[in-house]
Amino acid sequence: MIEIDLSAGAHTEGVERRLREWAAEDAVARLWRRDPTLWSADPDTPELADRLGWLDLPETSPAALGPLEELRADVPFWFTDLVLLGMGGSSLAPEVIARTMPGEGLPLTLVDTTHPGALRDLEWLRPANTIFVVSSKSGTTVETLSLFRHFWSRTAEVVEDPGAHFIAVTDPGSPLAELGRERGFRAVFEAPSEVGGRFSALSPFGLVPAALTGADVAALLAEATEAADSSKDEAHHNPGFLLGAALGELALAGRDKVTFLAASDWEAFPDWAEQLLAESTGKEGRGIVPVVAEPSRPPDEYGEDRVFVGLLLGGDAAREAEQWGEADETPGLLDALEAAGHPTLRIRLERPEELGALFFVWEVGVAMAGAALGIHPFNQPDVQLAKRLARRAMAGEGAPDGSAVDAEPAEDAQVSDADEIDLVWELPQFGHAPPRTPVPPDLDAIRERMGDFLAGVTPTDYIAVQAFLPGGEEEEGLLGTLRAALAGTTGATTTLGHGPRFLHSTGQLHKGGADNGVFLQLVDDAGEHLHVPETEFSFRQLIRAQALGDLEALGQCERRALRVRVGGPEGLGLRRLDSSGRRSGPGAPAAPGPRRRPRKAETGWRSGPLGRRLIPTGPKEGPRDVSGHQRQRGVGEGGACCPYARIFPLARRVDRKGRVRHGKGSIERAHGGPLPGLRLRRAIHDVTGDDSRVNGVTYRHVRDASATMQRQ
Repeated sequence: MIEIDLSAGAHTEGVERRLREWAAEDAVARLWRRDPTLWSADPDTPELADRLGWLDLPETSPAALGPLEELRADVPFWFTDLVLLGMGGSSLAPEVIARTMPGEGLPLTLVDTTHPGALRDLEWLRPANTIFVVSSKSGTTVETLSLFRHFWSRTAEVVEDPGAHFIAVTDPGSPLAELGRERGFRAVFEAPSEVGGRFSALSPFGLVPAALTGADVAALLAEATEAADSSKDEAHHNPGFLLGAALGELALAGRDKVTFLAASDWEAFPDWAEQLLAESTGKEGRGIVPVVAEPSRPPDEYGEDRVFVGLLLGGDAAREAEQWGEADETPGLLDALEAAGHPTLRIRLERPEELGALFFVWEVGVAMAGAALGIHPFNQPDVQLAKRLARRAMAGEGAPDGSAVDAEPAEDAQVSDADEIDLVWELPQFGHAPPRTPVPPDLDAIRERMGDFLAGVTPTDYIAVQAFLPGGEEEEGLLGTLRAALAGTTGATTTLGHGPRFLHSTGQLHKGGADNGVFLQLVDDAGEHLHVPETEFSFRQLIRAQALGDLEALGQCERRALRVRVGGPEGLGLRRLDSSGRRSGPGAPAAPGPRRRPRKAETGWRSGPLGRRLIPTGPKEGPRDVSGHQRQRGVGEGGACCPYARIFPLARRVDRKGRVRHGKGSIERAHGGPLPGLRLRRAIHDVTGDDSRVNGVTYRHVRDASATMQRQ
């Protein structure tokens, strides 16, 4: 069972008082009785009593183990890829499970972006050999349905029965469930409707993709069951209640920035916890700000608005890591932070399957933190505002659901010069002819505008960088450098969200939480035309409308926000933004260090920035492509380029060892690599001479290819 150690310093008495109050109020028993008055005096408050079904999941979800095993067993051997189409709570948990508990099933690729450039970079995907899981609680999520239509169209072009390549996970009776049955999906899984999306990790939303990746779902649920039992103990010995009391009381005392530090084995978890914290607590002018993968600083440079959560290796896992010379550095960092006077929460875990317990304990903890803050943790009242404004931004061009919208026109025309800085002025905007003689703006004036925007930022604020960009290795590094520069200039906390993904994660906090957020929206032209099949709009129109809708929603909530046009070859706009946001002189912050301990790399390869990809070094670099991104190609025997070296977009791919690759310029060498299905494909190419597809191969081809693999 996981261990939680709290060092709250001067706030210890407040946490103890909260636990005593909960014990006196019989809060543990009331939680398990589904008593809505824990959060509201009105028991009929919508989305409260009918959103507590997650408490039953450790007990009820094991009934799905049989059908999940049948589903996995029925997958034909020629399927080599699993793609998950979903946003927010429908996608974050499966990614965490795949990265923390890697199995021997299909490698997972998560697609939660609608940027046309990122989708173009998924053309390596072979729909004939791919299973798509379409995941949406409501069954009406515009991003998910748009992605479904895109990949359905691609699949229908190459197979006679595209439905056999799709699985739906949704609420009972939703439009997606009906769509799945109409189009003959391989399976339609219906999740309990009384479980909210961000609390659905242990429901079919998390378990179906996990089973297909080969994760040990039974062990995951067994740990969750043990955590549920311990969550019925009295408050002082209840890990979920201890976590909730700590988070709630520290936030009330001004320590509302929960900053995650994680051992490499657990570095995926904060991405899931980010949504759980932000969307559950960010409302009614209150909230807890989750801080994930922030560039590090010396302990004495953090403000008094911080609390640090460490996910640590415990027991045999810690001893084994130390024995192999890979001792976790996180405990030392937490010791230094505690010595500097910052509250710390240490969570020790020994086995990957304890992720199930971690999910459940955090769900209890965040629910009870909501009770301490006096807010409703299961709704998201401000999310709809950005959606409505995005629909208005599509006026005249077709709504995201393909219908017309009777509203005043919007899109780019509604962004005034006062609201936007253009840092790639020499590049044509989409739909306009390029200027013959670009006239650069006054760079000093741009720096002055950035300075004015940041001048009001206090050390207790947070700066949220909202990147509606295609993603990529270079972009990720530049955004990390930008965060370090902004933190060095203002002393404030920084967060990073990729649009439109963050709209389903931290978007509620941005608009409904405390007015201590400063928002820097980054957009490019998203200029590649990519039509959404079966609709009247394109992916470019969709992502531009979502960015504009969110900017207008921030304005209506009287938030401090600035939009910056970036893009261009080799991160031109982001580099200019970094220089304009960085203070001058010797005190300028350095670029951020790696996010995690580098893994042992193959010969000629090294761990990439943030440790999330592998990128080649030395003589194996390939030529630059026309978009300015560095294409990296694996080199096989005799110097021949391996045709299955892959370039990954913002979509994140998790292989069988739990490693993540994403971003332009990222690569995985399939030939001789860790994915047997892809090695088989390469071997079939060696036998047949056909590297364009695997369809139609005979048993002899597979037999000969397998023999080739054995010789290798």
